[in-house]
Amino acid sequence: MLYFIPTPIGNLEDITIRSLRLLMSVPLIICEDTRVAKKLIKLLKERYGKSENIEQRFIPLHSHNEQEAAQNLNVEDFLTADVVYISDAGMPCISDPGAALVQFAQQNGIAYEVLPGANALLLALAASGFEGTSFYFHGFLPHKKEARVEELRKILLLEFNAVLYESTHRILQLSSEIAELAPQRVIYIIKEATKMYETHYKGSALELAEKLKTVNLNGEWVVVIKGKRQKVGEYLHEEDILPLPLPPKQKAKLLAKMTGKSVKEWYDILIKDNKTPKES
Repeated sequence: MLYFIPTPIGNLEDITIRSLRLLMSVPLIICEDTRVAKKLIKLLKERYGKSENIEQRFIPLHSHNEQEAAQNLNVEDFLTADVVYISDAGMPCISDPGAALVQFAQQNGIAYEVLPGANALLLALAASGFEGTSFYFHGFLPHKKEARVEELRKILLLEFNAVLYESTHRILQLSSEIAELAPQRVIYIIKEATKMYETHYKGSALELAEKLKTVNLNGEWVVVIKGKRQKVGEYLHEEDILPLPLPPKQKAKLLAKMTGKSVKEWYDILIKDNKTPKES
């Protein structure tokens, strides 16, 4: 049997009893990073007093070698003993490697099971307090500004809540981009979920963009954007105007009337984002 095991995203105590038993007893562990996996096993043994003298083999399967590594695995290893796959933290296959291994198991008739456990996506969504039975998970946005802004514009038009992951180096950029596109949209941000310095922020995009300029940004971030609720007679917002196929000057005039920015400021923003030739 092949087991996909979610590992703690911060607090070691979030490991389940079944996951712990398997991690301590299987002879083969396929993992995103062998160094991270060996360290985790060592910490779990120290914490929970597990001292079984079992020789364990570790095989790396990460985002750069996922397809090749999966195809080079020995099917017999999965038929003669239990095997585990773990990513560095959280649920495998959710913004983490693992999908190619699921396909490998399906193609070769290998029984497999995904265990429940730690997941930053669901944790942040529940902690946000935003209502709604549907949500959109995007993971990490593109690094290039034009692609990021384009994706954000699409996300901000959604009627249901959206969840993004972001790194230490780009969280300030992300908050500023949301504030520029939809300053009054309510967002929830959690840093270092389940860890010692877990921190929560909730408010308008504009408020949080300013707040994050004053805090320590080190850590892993999850951002939940409240869905755009459509109501009869609801006032237009910036995100309603930005995607419209209007000339920059016309669009800038509309946006200026809705916000505190001048027509020139909006025109410059539109030209910069879309790289549209300036109108004569």
